[in-house]
Amino acid sequence: MTEASDTILARLMTLHPKVIDLTLDRLERLLAALGHPERSIPPAIHIAGTNGKGSTQAMIRAGLEAMGKEVHAYTSPHLARFHERIRLAGELISEPDLSALLDECEAANGGEPITFFEITTAAAFLAFSRTTADYTLLEVGLGGRLDATNVIEAPALTIITPVSIDHTQFLGETLPEIAGEKAGIIKRGVPVIVGPQDEAGLEVIEARAARLGAPVLAYGQHWHAFEERGRLIFQDETGLLDLPLPNLPGPHQIMNAGAALAALRALGANEAACEAAVTRAEWPARMQRLRHGPLVEAAAPAELWLDGGHNPAGGIAVAATLARMPARPTHLICGMLNTKDVTGYMRPLATIAASLTAVEIPGEPNTLPAAQTEAAARAAGFAQTSQAASVDAAIRTITEADPNARILICGSLYLAGRILQQNG
Repeated sequence: MTEASDTILARLMTLHPKVIDLTLDRLERLLAALGHPERSIPPAIHIAGTNGKGSTQAMIRAGLEAMGKEVHAYTSPHLARFHERIRLAGELISEPDLSALLDECEAANGGEPITFFEITTAAAFLAFSRTTADYTLLEVGLGGRLDATNVIEAPALTIITPVSIDHTQFLGETLPEIAGEKAGIIKRGVPVIVGPQDEAGLEVIEARAARLGAPVLAYGQHWHAFEERGRLIFQDETGLLDLPLPNLPGPHQIMNAGAALAALRALGANEAACEAAVTRAEWPARMQRLRHGPLVEAAAPAELWLDGGHNPAGGIAVAATLARMPARPTHLICGMLNTKDVTGYMRPLATIAASLTAVEIPGEPNTLPAAQTEAAARAAGFAQTSQAASVDAAIRTITEADPNARILICGSLYLAGRILQQNG
């Protein structure tokens, strides 16, 4: 069913010819016309990085809410519905509120050029400024320095999760260049939590923090997180925490949890809140086991999993997660965008998965043709590859050959969103 907000969002897509055009000028003009709502939001925790932003945000939110705090959250892209991007004091924004805010932002913009992400970010700031809460969690959309979320002048805390090569057409070709863009969220005197980084990236981040007098709390120096005997061990200058493993699956979630715990400790969280952070976080399409819905019924008795990772670091994380699961043939159904390092994503998976079936992402103009996805899989080292007209068709073919398979739909958050919609 089409909602009023869908019509407005479609109209907003036409206000700028480019989907991505990194600058703060257009948004600052609109925010001024709206009375600068970004200056009136609850204390912000600003999160940048290549991988792990969403999981880290979800854990921080779980921890803060366990302390009785009310928390706004902004994230992108959405999976099934735009409303997922804006969470007000713990609840997804309502349809009437979203439609009214989008109308207000569109009127204030007066038909001037502005990107979809910029004007919807303005709507989020407007919503956050009008709803009481204790904290605002802001996830960077792309990069950091020129991202629309970076109009916040004095956040309570900034966080930089692991930085790797991605979005080179916008952020630079080298790791130091990309790290410099991510480090653009660091603000004068504001503590920055830094997740595990390659040395070249860490140098850039630390140099910017030093110039701005921003205290650094870096993995390996000021905090440590690791698995020991089936438990998560976190240690910082305050002391040691012995916690359950994160409920979000995958060994990479240990480091995401570490960054979240470092942030919570900096905000004064107690041990109970830290445990809630790692045991109560919810973050769909990150190695998510689908348990209900028509696709699950069609696949039964096969297991059906979903993951939205789409870059080489994401491929490594998925491969490491699969390697730790109980032995079972794993078959990938993969659809990717034509802007991604497809072979780089697939290479770590080639030794773990039994096969890869290439599909196109429905309704996505930048989808990679299935034939090219299959070719990339073969180049990455997959011995068994094929193509399918749809995810449904791929599931049927896989389960006919191996009814007890583990099926992982992967390669893109856009594909993951379509699957969540289709699966109800």
